[in-house]
Amino acid sequence: MNRPHNFSAGPCILPLEVFEKASQAVIDFDGSGLSILEISHRSTAFVEVMEKARSLALEHLNLQAKGYKALFMQGGASMQFLMTAYNLLEKKAGYLDTGTWSANAIKEAERFGEVKVLASSKESNYNFIPKNYSIPNGLDYLHCTSNNTIYGTQMKAFPNTGETPLICDMSSDIFSREIDYSQFDLIYAGAQKNMGPAGATLVVVKEDILGKVSRKIPSMMDYELFIKKESMFNTPPVFSVYVSMLTLEWLSRHGGVSAIEKKNRAKSELIYSEIDRNSLFEGFTAKDDRSMMNATFTLKNERLTPLFDKLWQSANLNGLNGHRSVGGYRASMYNALSIESVEVLVDVMKHFEKTI
Repeated sequence: MNRPHNFSAGPCILPLEVFEKASQAVIDFDGSGLSILEISHRSTAFVEVMEKARSLALEHLNLQAKGYKALFMQGGASMQFLMTAYNLLEKKAGYLDTGTWSANAIKEAERFGEVKVLASSKESNYNFIPKNYSIPNGLDYLHCTSNNTIYGTQMKAFPNTGETPLICDMSSDIFSREIDYSQFDLIYAGAQKNMGPAGATLVVVKEDILGKVSRKIPSMMDYELFIKKESMFNTPPVFSVYVSMLTLEWLSRHGGVSAIEKKNRAKSELIYSEIDRNSLFEGFTAKDDRSMMNATFTLKNERLTPLFDKLWQSANLNGLNGHRSVGGYRASMYNALSIESVEVLVDVMKHFEKTI
């Protein structure tokens, strides 16, 4: 089968070898005669999967033995907008407003206490990352979003918050680049970008920030309870966790985060160079804030849209349409996307310029 070059923003491309092993496990999981879809989540076999997935997550973030716990939960990053505030917001929290998802996180946090928006790029349609903002004293935590999938912006540096816990939504760029992950006290990410299929959410939390709010937290919202139960308080999303484990193993075999970052940089430099060179296209975001994961761009002449759409679709490219709230185009280049796919897109853009 001639697989399309998949630039979908999510659910996203995953490694073919992961698909092959996961598909076999749907029929027969590790020779058990049972499908991964039907084994007990309390079985020794799946408990080992869960523990391996949690361990690999900490390993790739270089957070082993540093006071962090990795959890696989449900509800997506949108549930974490609520859970972070439920567990951490006592009086006042700070938020950076850099896109739709951070705005949604702010909305949920306002249910629990005062929210101070320290900086926002909303008035510029979120086409840059705010900088040079001050962080007031007395915050329970500061929340940011590392990569904004819809708009194609990415934080290249993170604020020094001192004693204030730093929380980060890394749904669309976790495991894609080397940074000091120990600067964060809580990280969360939906699986469906760089890690696995939709259904699981990874939460990595430093234990010593928990247990400080006065409210009673419902069981399904309580990080401490999920830590105590080792991500098994209720039935976890078994298949999504399993595929996430396979993808993290794949990342290990291919050199880990440092190696994949080099590939991601090469892909993003290739597409951005063409966007800047090509007379028919222009980028959506500030150049200093461009995302390695999601390159957003538009045609300078929108009347050419039907012609370009026909061309890229005929080249077996998939998922290039921009988000409905922004329009234009978005090339999502997650870890499993090959540079050959980006080369095909760039060739299409060059060919289009020559034919107009």
